[in-house]
Amino acid sequence: MTDRRTSHWGKGVGAPEASAFMKVKVPEGATEVKGAVQVNPQEDVYLLSFVTDWKNAEQIAADLRSETPLHPKKYDLPPTTELFGHLGLTEPQTLKGVRWAGVCPPCVSDQRRSEVAWIETYVHSQAQGKARVYLKAF
Repeated sequence: MTDRRTSHWGKGVGAPEASAFMKVKVPEGATEVKGAVQVNPQEDVYLLSFVTDWKNAEQIAADLRSETPLHPKKYDLPPTTELFGHLGLTEPQTLKGVRWAGVCPPCVSDQRRSEVAWIETYVHSQAQGKARVYLKAF
């Protein structure tokens, strides 16, 4: 039985489970695909990250139907949690030049993701027309 009183990382769950929860298909040919599920007392946090070409990264962000497109997000404070660090990645909000969009799927009538309360997308440019996509959902 899982102890739901404390946060912990789900065992045996990763990118496929995060992708399924978010209803986000990892693009064919994507590399460095990583995922995890942080099991929490209130709501679980699903993480998914991969490297793909810039066009795919833009399409994934657009498909989430955020009311605002990807844009630079300035942070005055460092992140309070180290989620992507669990995957061996730098926290996306600390990266220079990262672009961000967030959306509440039920608020924008995205029936595909009616079980998801919130999804954040970060896109960070890489060399040779690639981008690392970071997705966090609960």
